[in-house]
Amino acid sequence: MQVKSIYKQFYQKLILATSLLIIILSFIFYGYTKSTIYEELKDSLRADAELITKISKNSNTNTNNFSVITHNGINVDIIILKHVPQNPFTAYKIKKNNFMQILHPFDKEKNQYIKISKNIDSSIQMLNKIFNNLFLISLGGLIMVILYAFTVSKTLLKPIIQLTKKLSNMDENFLTQINKNNLPIEFHPLANSINSLTTRIETNIRFKKELFIGVAHELKTPLAVMKLKNEVTLMKEREPAKYKETLKLSVDQINDMNKMISSILDIGRAEGAQFEKAEELDLVQYLQRKTNDYRMLSAKKKIILTFFANVNHHEVFVQPTLLNQIIQNFVQNAIKFTPDDKAIAIRLEKIKNSTVISITDEGQGINEEIDLFAPFKRMGEESGAGLGLFLAKNASDALGATITLKNRTDGKTGCIATVILTNTPACKVS
Repeated sequence: MQVKSIYKQFYQKLILATSLLIIILSFIFYGYTKSTIYEELKDSLRADAELITKISKNSNTNTNNFSVITHNGINVDIIILKHVPQNPFTAYKIKKNNFMQILHPFDKEKNQYIKISKNIDSSIQMLNKIFNNLFLISLGGLIMVILYAFTVSKTLLKPIIQLTKKLSNMDENFLTQINKNNLPIEFHPLANSINSLTTRIETNIRFKKELFIGVAHELKTPLAVMKLKNEVTLMKEREPAKYKETLKLSVDQINDMNKMISSILDIGRAEGAQFEKAEELDLVQYLQRKTNDYRMLSAKKKIILTFFANVNHHEVFVQPTLLNQIIQNFVQNAIKFTPDDKAIAIRLEKIKNSTVISITDEGQGINEEIDLFAPFKRMGEESGAGLGLFLAKNASDALGATITLKNRTDGKTGCIATVILTNTPACKVS
């Protein structure tokens, strides 16, 4: 089945609808005009009949001395009828002439009626002229409707065509923002969504390129170190302790590469989790349970981990795997960079149609000029692949959430990691 373009469908439906409207209005106008003219003719005949009856009775006129009147196409006569007609008016045609007659009671006891016949050719001709003029006006209106339909269709579809051309010319090497200034205000939400999606795609492509380059660099460096160390060790006979040192270095480098590969696999699993079905989740109970699990890690550094919420229960529709990736990464980073005997606070705050989850630590803080959500961005001297926050950012984008990482502003050292869940198809706050 051939699918018509939206442009053709629009102007065809507009022409059809407007044409039907013009035809219906034309018939209504013609019918009303015809009815009005015929009513005037009937009123005129009725008035003539009443006048003739009144004059004739005053002069004691009867069928013997009743004179037939013929004047300007009007014939008057008196007749006797055995059956009283239900409709006193009759329209008929003789050859090419049109007539209308009325039977008006003259003497009911004698069944006498006055018959007045009037030639209505002039009225019919006037109706025909009205019909012809109406037809020409409707035809002209139809032509104007066709031109109007084409013009309006192009005008209304111009923003859609503009968006279509813009999107059709985009690829991973050419991603541009849509200018809303030339679009009607009704298309601004769509343009905002497309611009937001374009930004996400551009960021994702940039981060993926950085990821591939970073993976190659991060894996190439330990391989080069192991190769050089082994080559130096094999250049001559050495003591067993030197061989053990070389092997220990190789094992350490392999462990680091294993961590890197595990992080890369986590990225793959995170992308798969984007298609996970959203579930109804009590966020308060979920975070309480997670807080109890994280206390096992914080206890090793004697860090006090607490949880606060401004509601007792809070039901949301969310993809649990994606949410867990964000929360787990933030809490593990907080524990990693918080000194011993300090505190970490997890807070949940429900605000109208959004939910804010924050993790506040007492660590050394961060350099806010660095994009820590980019791949292989490390903070401090702690070990790691530098992919944790990159994973968290990807998960938040898939979840329709917003995450931030900023230093504390209450005079204490440390930072605040924030997750804002909004009412989106992927994450619905009830």
